[in-house]
Amino acid sequence: MTDVAAAPLRILHLEDSDLDAELIEAELDRLGLRVRIGRVMDRDAFAVEACPGRHDLILADYVLPTFDGISALGIAREQCPDIPFVFCSGTLGEDVAVEALKNGAVDYVTKQRLDRLPRTVLRALAEARARDEKRAAEAALQALNRTLEARVEERTRELADANNALQAQIVERERVEEALRLAQRLEAVGQLTSGVAHDFNNLLTVIAGNIEFLGREVSSERGQRRLGMMKGAAERGANLTAQLLAFSRRQRLEPTPVSLNRTVASMRDLLQSSIGGAVRIETTLQAGLWPALVDATQIELVILNLAINARDAMAVGGLLTIETANVAVTGRPTRPEQPQPGDYVMVSVSDTGSGMPPEVLARAFEPFFTTKEVGKGSGLGLAQVYGFVKQSGGGIRIDTVPGEGTSIKVYLPRVDGDDADAPPASAPADCARTHPPGSKPALLVVDDDAGVREVTATRLVEAGYGVREAASGLQALAALEADPCVDLVVVDFAMPGMNGADTAAEIRKRWPQVPVLFVTGYADTAALTQVGAVGVDSIVQKPFQDGELERKVASTLAARPIAQLRLVSGRDRSA
Repeated sequence: MTDVAAAPLRILHLEDSDLDAELIEAELDRLGLRVRIGRVMDRDAFAVEACPGRHDLILADYVLPTFDGISALGIAREQCPDIPFVFCSGTLGEDVAVEALKNGAVDYVTKQRLDRLPRTVLRALAEARARDEKRAAEAALQALNRTLEARVEERTRELADANNALQAQIVERERVEEALRLAQRLEAVGQLTSGVAHDFNNLLTVIAGNIEFLGREVSSERGQRRLGMMKGAAERGANLTAQLLAFSRRQRLEPTPVSLNRTVASMRDLLQSSIGGAVRIETTLQAGLWPALVDATQIELVILNLAINARDAMAVGGLLTIETANVAVTGRPTRPEQPQPGDYVMVSVSDTGSGMPPEVLARAFEPFFTTKEVGKGSGLGLAQVYGFVKQSGGGIRIDTVPGEGTSIKVYLPRVDGDDADAPPASAPADCARTHPPGSKPALLVVDDDAGVREVTATRLVEAGYGVREAASGLQALAALEADPCVDLVVVDFAMPGMNGADTAAEIRKRWPQVPVLFVTGYADTAALTQVGAVGVDSIVQKPFQDGELERKVASTLAARPIAQLRLVSGRDRSA
């Protein structure tokens, strides 16, 4: 083996995918060593390069167009058996992996877990070095035994010391690996407790808010005492969720005739800001598109969800295409998610990403199934889309080619009637007339939890404000489109789909004169500060403490500059 401390680490890499080779080389950079990689893509080139002493390590894909990893392993075992051989493949099942190890591979890494690659490489090199050292020691010992039997005892002791050192290394490696497994388990538990704590804070907000409301109506001392006990229990629950956070981090539809062309067009800016500039968006909208019978807000969430999934499938950017069409389905469905025969309005979201292999496609709609890294996805996105579309009377079809991309087509029931493409007239909103001086300040409360939203709205109404409500970020944007005369938006930070940070960013871009106050059940406010929540006065913790919500709303409104009377249009939002 080459001394990796003095010379570059020489790696022979058998890989036909340029993208995978680039990703693997990026992971190898994390070794902190000088690395020289010789890449080959076919049998002949591999056979020429697989020579003793030419490389320190062989990395090989399992499936190639005209070659396979097992054959490569056979060549390496015959030509250079001392060079450690590691598989790095995205298709290596457990049975194949076991067979590969039996045939002489020292380890394997899946391309879905490339973060294991540096550690695997270092371990393979260390084991090979230890094996070489042991072989050299044994050879030297045999030579000395032939010539100087007097030194047998001394050399045996040196060999025993080397063996003890190797055993110590093995024990240390096992300790480090066990520590890593524990850290991963703690990370998973932390993610779980973070979500549980958020949900419990929503529940406690409802409980604490209603206790406060009841306290104004109950006059008996005994009733007040019981309410006090309940309030204390709620506060202890809040403390418990705070400790959890310190340790870590079915739906009602309102189908209406919707123009999917107009929906897609109105979401263009939102989609671009959500998926980033590395992905180009193209739209193909069919003229004369039938109106779809669907919940307008939910279909926006579906399109946004699919667009974000498409972005995640394109690791280095690409093209995202959104298409609408009138479709007559005649064939019977072959999978449960596909539509029944009939007329549908179709909207599809296509990407040029990695695509799905058959085994992933077979489980794509299973709840909690995800191919993303831990913490990168819940596995509920496509499951939620499936539930919404089937509840709406439609269906879904996935067309995918591994390595080329995926197209997800959503089929929605059509509405008989006139074309819904013509946009309605957009009358300007005269805020000076609809909201004259001296009237109640108008607030928009945004929270996906209906109970928390009701408590928040009730407190603010009782404090003398005019309150409108929205159950999602997209509903909030639609409400502001319909009537932008709002003095303050009170938005929950953690919401599914479009969260509070996304909502606030879009509001600041479209209606910069409208301030935003964040409500959160999370203890760590660093993420809120990063999205523009300046200071604690811009953040209200759940469950609400006595008067905190009302005080910070009043403070935010008082700090807002007095605006001149203005005419605000749904399309021209200049102040």
